[in-house]
Formats: sequence, C-alpha cells, structure tokens
Amino acid sequence: MDIASLAGIILCFVMLVFGILSSAGAGGIHEYIDVPSMVITFGGSFSATLTSVSMADYIGGLKSFTLIFKAPALDTAAMIQKIIELSNIARKEGLLSLEEAASDMDEQFLKKGILLIVDGTDPDLVRAIMETELVSIDGRHKNRIGFWDTLGAMGPAWGMIGTLVGLVDMLYHMEDPASLGPAMAVALITTLYGSLLANWICGPVSNKLKADNSNEMMLKEVMIEGLLSIQAGENPRVIEEKLKSFLAPKDRASSNEEAGGEE
Repeated sequence: MDIASLAGIILCFVMLVFGILSSAGAGGIHEYIDVPSMVITFGGSFSATLTSVSMADYIGGLKSFTLIFKAPALDTAAMIQKIIELSNIARKEGLLSLEEAASDMDEQFLKKGILLIVDGTDPDLVRAIMETELVSIDGRHKNRIGFWDTLGAMGPAWGMIGTLVGLVDMLYHMEDPASLGPAMAVALITTLYGSLLANWICGPVSNKLKADNSNEMMLKEVMIEGLLSIQAGENPRVIEEKLKSFLAPKDRASSNEEAGGEE
C-alpha cells in the first residue's frame, strides 16, 4: 500500500478542520455544512462529468481512485538486471533458450516480446507490435486520468454556479439586512466545496495516476530496448550501459553494485 496518498488525504482533512476550528471554533463547524450546496456542487460536478464520458469510462474512472493507494511494483533497476540475465542466457545458449525463461514470467509485456523474438519475428515488426501495445496501455491510462481532470474542472465551475444561485436568492430578499450576511456565507460555501473537490481529491489523484503511468511507460520502454538489443546480439555489457541511461544518476550507481552484465 502507498502510505503517501493515504497520509496526504488525511493530512488535508486535518488542515481543513484545524482552519475551521481556529476561525469558527468547535461550535462553528455546522456553519460549513450545507446540504443544498453539497447537492449543487458535488451532484452537478459528477453529473456533468458523466455527460462528458461513456458509462464504462465513468465507472472505470471512479474505480481508479483506489489505484492511488496501491504501490506499483515498478523497479526499473531490477528490470534492467533481469534483461541482462536474459541477454547472458541468449548469448550462451541462443535465442531459443529464452522460451523456457519466459514460461515462468509474470510480466506479460516482457513475456510477449520474448516469444516474438523466439519465433524469429523481424526486429522492426517486434518494435511495432510492442509499441502499439504501449500506446494502447497509455491510452487506457489517460482515459482514467482524464476522468479526474474533467471532474476537477467541474468542481469549481459548479461551486460558482451554486454561489450565483445563492446570490440571486439573496438579492431577492435584500429587504432584510440581517439575513444578508448568513445568505452570503451560504452562497460562498458552494465555492468552497468546489475548490475542495478539485484541490483535495481530483488534482492529487490525477497527478498520482500521471506519475504512475509515466513510470510504467518508462519501464516498458526499457523492456522494448532491451529485448531488441538481445535480438540484435549485442554484448550484455553494452545492453546494460544502454538501459542504464533510463535511470537517474544515483540509481545507476546502486545498479552497478548488483550483478552486472557478464560475457
């Protein structure tokens, strides 16, 4: 489980409650709860988002919220070492020996590439097939990210709509000056709700999913380059140096401490 996302959401709530208690006191918390404002802001935002996407993408987008709490098993350095091991096997025993190594793999993308190589597929075709799948995966991820971007944009917009509704009602009852302050406060609560939806939930979720997607795309690019290098018969040490260019400098040093390319 990725504790950072859970801690971030909880800490945001703590900061919000602290701000309310500091300004309004414990007895003022109820002033920040207004059901009609919630209906307008949250109901309008989710309904408008539903209008923007298909039902399948809408449900998938909602489900993707749980992904931010899962720690993705993406270790680029470990994958590079795995590819170096495969290159050593191929160099010593031939490309056909990789089929046995692929049989126990859980990473389907890498397994698919190995089987294409074992079948003697042309390198350009191997790259085309794997990059097509890479684009498809990226597209599915961006659909989920787009859901949260859309919902995040709708939150402040519907918060403003709720504020305008409240202001119109307030202006119709200006004959009672004592009611103007509370009416204005209620009108502005919808803007608060919209901002919370966008900046507490939607924006962070979108950013987290974008980061996870970027890391996964890089990992799969490492697989593509590594497998094509193996197919080309390149020296394992050359493959290692090529793939380490995907890593940050500090990670390259730690990777060197592990079993490097053998000849």
